[in-house]
Amino acid sequence: MSSVSLVKRDFDLEYRQKLCTPHEAASIVKSGDHLCFPLGVGEPTLFVKALAARKRELERVVVNQQHHLCPDYFTEDSVPHIRVNAWFTSHVSREAVQKGWADFVPNHFHEVPRLLREYWPIDVVGTVVSPMDEYGYFTCSLSVGYTMEAVKKAEKVVVQVNPQAPRTHGNCHIHISEIDHIIECDEPLKEQEIPAISPVEEAIGGYLSELIADGSTLQLGWGGIPNAVCKALLTKKDLGIHTELISDGIVDLMLAGAVNNSRKTINRGKALGTFALGTKRLFKFMNENPMIEMHPVDYINDPFVIGQIDNMVAINATIQVDLLGQCCSESFGHLQWSGTGGQADFARGANRSRGGKAFITTASTAKNGTISCIVPSLAPAASVTTSKNDVDHVVTEFGVAKLRGQTARQRALNLISVAHPDFRGELTEAARRMNRI
Repeated sequence: MSSVSLVKRDFDLEYRQKLCTPHEAASIVKSGDHLCFPLGVGEPTLFVKALAARKRELERVVVNQQHHLCPDYFTEDSVPHIRVNAWFTSHVSREAVQKGWADFVPNHFHEVPRLLREYWPIDVVGTVVSPMDEYGYFTCSLSVGYTMEAVKKAEKVVVQVNPQAPRTHGNCHIHISEIDHIIECDEPLKEQEIPAISPVEEAIGGYLSELIADGSTLQLGWGGIPNAVCKALLTKKDLGIHTELISDGIVDLMLAGAVNNSRKTINRGKALGTFALGTKRLFKFMNENPMIEMHPVDYINDPFVIGQIDNMVAINATIQVDLLGQCCSESFGHLQWSGTGGQADFARGANRSRGGKAFITTASTAKNGTISCIVPSLAPAASVTTSKNDVDHVVTEFGVAKLRGQTARQRALNLISVAHPDFRGELTEAARRMNRI
């Protein structure tokens, strides 16, 4: 028998010894414990549901997480038992944060691993992984983010092994020797339906495609505008990917040959991300694909790393922009809607890049055209996601407003020019009252 086979057999034995049910894994959690789960499809849903089922047996358990899937303990009666520190809210956690049943933790996404190291104790971490290879390694698959840091710090590590989770390349491997409990799960991963592209989003995508040169490296978020951008870039050449989020639109660009990563100044030949959202098609494409690498967010989103990439292009969306260029992308007044995520990380990184460009996108209006998304001042208590000092361009369906390097007067005039025509008059009057123009 070969030595490789012997090693494999030893790992298989260790695997069987650590195998348990979700209930058995959840039973290791004690009152007062701090837990950590990855964002999105990295959340080990069987473990989380088993934990929620015994919540009344527990007190003062804290869950640290970004972008949640399981709603079972985001309720008012859960607060004495399991309370969540949300680093970015999702449709699951939004109401709990707004009503005070969960806590919101302001952060830049690239700093989350450091916050885990320095601020939050972690007793138990749980994550979805791809199946073990012959050398005893699992991968964090679609949600690397801060998972690797949490695994290093946690007292106990629980993995939910899912053969439907793609095996990914990069700095995303966990060895069986680091794991305490293994849950097996063969359920479809949570898919995100690809948003339809509206005429407004298509127009914004068109403006952006004109400003993105061949050989640029892209960061794209989620939603109709990133999808429109991907569609508009299909005929470009030698594009690269360095982004927090890998999506189906990036698959389209790679299959079309528009993305080959051949001109990246670092990680040449590789498309890099830190988590993925999308469909089964995306998951299948990422499985064992050597062109795609997944890395921790403190590398992917570090502005100093991003700044080393020539011609870096960052594209993100916002809710509201004031006439000085401050962008609120995460709240409606004091009501938290999402989080800073990586928007500020990539805006700053692209500004450091030689030839880099950062774009903040928004439809010119909201609520069926009744309110302008370009405003004299942000709403009271609104969060500033991208500061006036970091904003570069703002793009609506009416054009592109260059802000970086511009005076306050020039910024106001440029923003008014891309506002909806129905609101340009009142924006101009407001700018005059503020002595901006």
